[in-house]
Amino acid sequence: MSTKKHILVIRLSAMGDVAMTVPVLSTLLKQNPNIKITVLTRAFFKPMFTQLTNVDVFEADIRGRHKGVLGLWKLYKELKQTGITEVADLHNVLRSTILKTYFSFGSIPFVQIDKGRKEKKELTKLAPKTIRPLQTTHERYADVFRKLGCTVNLSKKSVLGKEKLPEKVLKLVGSHPNKWIGIAPFAAFSGKMYPLELMEKVLEEINRQTSHTVLLFGGGEEEIEQLQEWQTKYPTCTNIAGILPFKEELTLISNLDVMVAMDSGNAHLAALYGVPTITLWGVTHPYAGFAPFGQGINNCLLSDNKQYPFIPTSVYGNKFPVGYEKVMHTIAPTDVTQKIFELLVKTE
Repeated sequence: MSTKKHILVIRLSAMGDVAMTVPVLSTLLKQNPNIKITVLTRAFFKPMFTQLTNVDVFEADIRGRHKGVLGLWKLYKELKQTGITEVADLHNVLRSTILKTYFSFGSIPFVQIDKGRKEKKELTKLAPKTIRPLQTTHERYADVFRKLGCTVNLSKKSVLGKEKLPEKVLKLVGSHPNKWIGIAPFAAFSGKMYPLELMEKVLEEINRQTSHTVLLFGGGEEEIEQLQEWQTKYPTCTNIAGILPFKEELTLISNLDVMVAMDSGNAHLAALYGVPTITLWGVTHPYAGFAPFGQGINNCLLSDNKQYPFIPTSVYGNKFPVGYEKVMHTIAPTDVTQKIFELLVKTE
């Protein structure tokens, strides 16, 4: 490209959504080496972007100085000083729409993501339906950059490399040659969280069959308490939750041999490093577009939609009809362990 582009990328929300931008940006930058990117996001997410060249992170203080309409005006003026030439809004919420209005004063091109709300509403309706895959969120992100004149071919995917493990992490998990199996058993909503009693059966089977190390991921007091209980009960298990700062946790995730997670942020964190990632799906479904980057559909273990024909009932897992409380009981623990061992063989 003859003109140097400096694109502001807006993605302010949950960890998984932000993580999904990383492989798209990595691919974008490899295919458009003259582009500079500034990512507007929360300060906590900054470690996700450290491997990307020509990328700066601008910290949005949406609960402080950037709060409200006047705060967003202040944010707009600060962003203009960075020299951005165009804006890719990968969030498309009220805050970013207000910013769009401000940027229109300076005639800076501003493209917002099409979230496909109509198609997703049709996919999750509580009625008999034909389930078909919608455009992935990664492709929706890529479309924003294409509309800004960039080349983005996600079939030539670009993921991040393994990070070097610091001594602190090696002391915690050990440097023995065992495989490292990450398990993140929690989700924001019950509609997409595998029952803990079934996940414990998965841990029992791993502990019985192998000496591989199981690393348990989560956060919050109740989650940590549960993971500590499993660590005490099963010799193969090590609790990571609440012990490492986010940057070091990412470093550890990048070195996993396989990750097991819900339809959740941890799945996307593992996938951005190319880690083989197994996801367990309840009332949500990968066809809504939120499957982890570069992971085949065979790595998605789905609840039985013959027994529960309205699946998916929700894009985010926060809505399900009466009688759908136990959809994830249709995913057998043996199916989970079988898939884990299958992927471990492929990493040898």
